[in-house]
Amino acid sequence: MLTTHSHDRAAGVLLGQACGDALGVPYEFGPALPESTVPQMTGGGPFGFDPGEYSDDTAMAVCIAEVAATGADLTSDAALDEIAERFLAWGATAKDVGNQTRAVLAATGRREGPRGRAMRAAAAEHAAEHPGRVGNGALMRTSAVALTRLDDRSATAEAARAVASLTHADPLGLESCVLWTEAIRLAVTTGRLDVLAGLDLLDAGSRDQWRTWIEAATDVDPRTFASNGFTVYALQAAWAAITWTPQPALDPQAGTFPAQHFALALMNAVRAGDDTDTVAAIAGGLLGGYWGWSAIPAHWSRRVHGYGGHRARGLVTLALRTADRGTSSDQDWPVGPAMTSWSYRNAPDDLATHPHDDGVMLGTYRSPAHAWDAVVSLCRVGTADFPGVSDRVEIRLIDSDAPDDNPHLDFVLADAAAAIKELRDEGKTVFVHCVAAHQRTPSVAVAYARLLGVPAEEAQADVRRVLPRLRGHGRLWERAALVKAAEHG
Repeated sequence: MLTTHSHDRAAGVLLGQACGDALGVPYEFGPALPESTVPQMTGGGPFGFDPGEYSDDTAMAVCIAEVAATGADLTSDAALDEIAERFLAWGATAKDVGNQTRAVLAATGRREGPRGRAMRAAAAEHAAEHPGRVGNGALMRTSAVALTRLDDRSATAEAARAVASLTHADPLGLESCVLWTEAIRLAVTTGRLDVLAGLDLLDAGSRDQWRTWIEAATDVDPRTFASNGFTVYALQAAWAAITWTPQPALDPQAGTFPAQHFALALMNAVRAGDDTDTVAAIAGGLLGGYWGWSAIPAHWSRRVHGYGGHRARGLVTLALRTADRGTSSDQDWPVGPAMTSWSYRNAPDDLATHPHDDGVMLGTYRSPAHAWDAVVSLCRVGTADFPGVSDRVEIRLIDSDAPDDNPHLDFVLADAAAAIKELRDEGKTVFVHCVAAHQRTPSVAVAYARLLGVPAEEAQADVRRVLPRLRGHGRLWERAALVKAAEHG
């Protein structure tokens, strides 16, 4: 059973990858970028993606995750056949397919037999004909594999090799996937960042070379690594972006938080230039596994979407169902249509106007429905909740005073306030809620008031007046008075 914090980290893997991918799309195949350039999810790029749309990197990871989320053993012929079939279906209409992957998919179509076997044979033939030319197309999608057997590093490594071999059979391609997959598995389960930790999973003859490559990329400007379409250089560029980017100090009143390392490192991955979406996708999978869903800015997660129709919630769902090997009930969060526990069913139906912005309503899971333009949920919600509201932001905030339950509390409070402000700046009316408006909703309401410039004591007194059921003076309530909105660049 995963702890609450590692549950957060597991949930961040695919969403983190998708955010990096979509952030890098506009700059793909371009030059390295200066520090003054702040990457944005504007879409476009050479393949004309929509703003916030992820590319082939995450699309192929989704193909894997849709199989892994059933609990399938990814080393089995049946699972590899299913993944191969999904790759072929995706590739038939994809805007962007890497050269090596495209060649293997085309060769697979000319072969008979089960798709997995045919695709592996085509990949092996391609590797034999193009020795040393190993693209990053397997590494870019391997984050999903890391979640399949979180308690078994050997099984995870075997799954990484098996899935990579569908399109990239060269040993370097397989080894890069083993190392990165193990790094993500380790981050999710222990909260450590260590790409060297998987060296013992490689053949003995490969370990020293990989150690040299990884050490050469540690604490180095990612712009050092040109031509990062090569799987080794892509891994180095991603690792360099992660390790070269400093973690901000915790200073809530100045608006700086350690969790901002997630976003800052992804920006540096994009600044590396060349295959920007892929390098940032690779980095994003590991950063998401290390920092967790709660460190991913709502400014990005509300925009991300792509192949399979998945938005942020869909990517989180695939990640969590993969992590629990498909054992969760279809009636449970995150796939259940509604929340049915006692606290949800018996929540009050309060609804109040924010004391400093009449375009923001504050309430509970059972507040009367209105024609809101956007909903910001601070608790778990069902897939069928809030019908007709297209702009839904889900913030991971736990109703608890235990520090480990909200590892990035100050950042999350600031980020939730920033999300409300962004929606209001777009002219939208916003409903902010948790289960019963006892702690999370009032705390975020205070953080939003502080963002609007209201003094702390006044913000707390005014929110307490409109939400009289506010419970005590918990940690969330106290920290909300201190934070300033997190910067997104």
